[in-house]
Amino acid sequence: MDQIKKKMNQLRQESDELTARVEELQNKIKELEAENLSKDQQLTSMQHQNGVLEAELERLEKSVVDLKKAAEEGTQHGTQNESLTRRMQLLEEEAEKADKVLREAHEQLRQTDVKAGHFERKMQALEAERDAWEKKYDELEQKHNATTKELEDFQAEIGAI
Repeated sequence: MDQIKKKMNQLRQESDELTARVEELQNKIKELEAENLSKDQQLTSMQHQNGVLEAELERLEKSVVDLKKAAEEGTQHGTQNESLTRRMQLLEEEAEKADKVLREAHEQLRQTDVKAGHFERKMQALEAERDAWEKKYDELEQKHNATTKELEDFQAEIGAI
């Protein structure tokens, strides 16, 4: 009986150890399940965060594409701006040349007007002189005609005598 008691004690002790071991394992299972649940929540949270980050990544990639287009357009606008600036400079130079030619033409026109005024005054003086000469010529012609008539009359008188 001692042996049976020993065996029983041994079995009880093993049973207590096993019960303790089972309780320990059950506690460990509970801990692992809690940890698993926590990890599942973390996984769900990370999946959600991953989805948010992927959406953000898509948005940023689209933004990068838009910015690249804008930069390209900016480069094109810059090139166009440089081209237009050069064209504007050429047009300004042409305008300055045209303005210079216009000023020179204006000066020549003014000088021509001055000369025309001078020649007009000279022409008026010459016309007045011509009129005076014509008047003098008419007077002399009348005198000549009168003298010629007197001479003819005188010759006719002398011829009659």
